[in-house]
Formats: sequence, structure tokens, C-alpha cells
Amino acid sequence: MGRWVKPDVYPPMAAMGFVTSMCIFQLTRNAIMNPDVRINKAHRATAVLDNEEEGKKYAEHGLRKFLRTRPPEIMPAINHFFSKDE
Repeated sequence: MGRWVKPDVYPPMAAMGFVTSMCIFQLTRNAIMNPDVRINKAHRATAVLDNEEEGKKYAEHGLRKFLRTRPPEIMPAINHFFSKDE
């Protein structure tokens, strides 16, 4: 690959690889864990699903629970540095 790809192309390739992997992860997560997606025939035959608890469990995943306890700042150190009273 070193002969055909210039070093300038590595950062965009890395970014595109990261974004592609995030998309694949999200699509896989939705296809496997989403309570509204029905892949097998037995679930597809059911017209109305009564799965409110399963939907709440899907929506309240670990990352969301963790972020709920964090302050809503992206860069707290920079925010505190520029908002100091002199």
C-alpha cells in the first residue's frame, strides 16, 4: 500500500475508517437489539408488540446513563479558564 498511497491520504483514510466503523456498529446494534426491529418470522407475525419495558431498556443504555451524571460541557478546563473573574 505504501507504493500506491501517499502519506497525505492516511489521515482522511483513518477518519473515513472510523466513521464507517461507527455506522456499521450503529446499524448492527439497531438490527440486533432494537425492540421494534423484527427479523424472525414469529415476531413479524405479531402486529402490535407489547414491549414497553424492552424499549425503555434499549433507550436507557449505559452511555446515556453515564453522560447524564456529567456536566454539559465539552471542554470544561477551557471554559473555566476563560470564564474566570479577574
